[in-house]
Amino acid sequence: MHRTVKRALTRLSVLAIAVGAAVAGPAAPASAEGLTLNVDIGQVVRPATQVASGGLYGVDADKPTVDMLLPLNPTGFTQPAPGTQQLGNGATEPCCDSLDVGGNLISSGAQQFIRMPDIYPDFPYRWQGWGDWEDKVTTMVNDRLAETAMTNIRGWELWNEPDWTWDASAGSFNDGWTRTYNLVRSLDPVTPIVGPSWSYYGHDKMLDFMTHARDTGTLPDVIVWHELTDMDWNNFDEHVADFRAIENQLGVSHRPIAINEYNSRNQMDIPSVAVHWMAVFERYGAREAHRAYWFEAGTFDGLFTLDNRPTASYWVYRWYGAMTGNMVATTPNSWLDGMASYDSSRKIVNVVFGGDWGDNAVHVEGLGALGSSVDVRVLYTPGSGRNTHVASPTVVTDTTMAVSGGQITVPVDGMNAEGAYQLLITPAGGPTTSWQQVYEAENATVVNANTFGSGNASNGYYVGQIDNSGDMRSDSFVDFTVDVPDSRSYTMTIRYANGTGATSTHGLAYNGGAWSTVSYAPTAGWAQFATTSVTVDLHEGYNMIRLAKGSPYFGGGTGYAELDSITLS
Repeated sequence: MHRTVKRALTRLSVLAIAVGAAVAGPAAPASAEGLTLNVDIGQVVRPATQVASGGLYGVDADKPTVDMLLPLNPTGFTQPAPGTQQLGNGATEPCCDSLDVGGNLISSGAQQFIRMPDIYPDFPYRWQGWGDWEDKVTTMVNDRLAETAMTNIRGWELWNEPDWTWDASAGSFNDGWTRTYNLVRSLDPVTPIVGPSWSYYGHDKMLDFMTHARDTGTLPDVIVWHELTDMDWNNFDEHVADFRAIENQLGVSHRPIAINEYNSRNQMDIPSVAVHWMAVFERYGAREAHRAYWFEAGTFDGLFTLDNRPTASYWVYRWYGAMTGNMVATTPNSWLDGMASYDSSRKIVNVVFGGDWGDNAVHVEGLGALGSSVDVRVLYTPGSGRNTHVASPTVVTDTTMAVSGGQITVPVDGMNAEGAYQLLITPAGGPTTSWQQVYEAENATVVNANTFGSGNASNGYYVGQIDNSGDMRSDSFVDFTVDVPDSRSYTMTIRYANGTGATSTHGLAYNGGAWSTVSYAPTAGWAQFATTSVTVDLHEGYNMIRLAKGSPYFGGGTGYAELDSITLS
């Protein structure tokens, strides 16, 4: 969280450059054109998991609603501590307690970090002494442990931006980290601990912290820092490479990277800037990233207006939320950048791009499976700011193009560097199915399990190690968000592997309903897949389906099974 009293932003926003502000900063687009963004759908980057679709203080208990969140396919949030007293950004009462919002997030398929120092009412925090802090930590952890149905807490964030909020009277931050870490671990040995949550990435302080954490046995499970400077997406690859080099130097195993605050105050409401951040987070290996909290809480950090209507930036995240299958390679050209996915089950290419002016193009290769001609549709959302409602994107192009050598080049004339664009490519006549029927497990919300690659898997990946039951912190399950056209019964075919040699089981529940049991007969081995089918009664629109080895209100599955996909028909 930040207030404008923090530190001056020294780089220029794209918007400021666009209107001709003369301030020193990185070179920016100046009526550039003739640029081409290259997309290769044959070069897989990773499964589509909406890495950048999260927020800090992004949700309240009922705002945005589950129905508003589901189309965005959110991944993770950072929310304030249980019992928070924090009055962020001019608020008159505390907001967004992690335990209060938990149900909203679970129903939306999202996980969350708990930011512990936001128990304090002030920012920067006012240190009240170690006795006070340790009492607060103990109460927070015990309050969370009492919520035995809360499955989506995947990290304690011990402190926030210690490089400028840590009180020197408490001693060094590194020693304070160790003391707090050990207290949390004594109370909760299961939930991951995340940090150090620097306000910006710096080599020396990260090396110092990681060395101390290694030597004291208090390494965080997830590494967190913030990316908040104008146009700092240009440096994210260097930050990741530097951190990985530190891990290697110290002999520390590589940890997931979470950027739980990204985007500057100046650039928060420029759709093309969100595209830049999404592209680098996908390209350079962040596990998750959360939009920064500069303004009003509970608006998904500006994706909704105060009266709960979509802004221009909302459509960028809506397009991003629709990405299924695999993320594929994109190569930027100057300031023109973007990210892309390919869903082989429906033969849909989805490219979200922007960042430069003029007459430019998107070149896509690897389209042989889509046929000799394809339908091409380009949409646009403007750079209108967080307080302006944008009811829908604008159609720029809707046409059919011939495919030559598996390639097409789509011209996009008169581009606006502040807005953002979506390019959808399907076989001529539309996708292979009118609605999504195949849902890959690796695209779903995977909790206390892991994703693996295999040529036997339907999309090249599957979810395994779904092994734990009996505790809401360690239960293993996969939550599928599905979108169906009608309220009725559907046959759900589960593609699974079971190498135990005996029948195993998972629990099945959907939309918060009662549990039933799914049985998996033995298969030829692990990652050797077969299918089984069950019937599910779903309502029109979005539904949440959970397959679990363990989950609250479920006694636990037997044996073990891996999940590749589900298909609704």
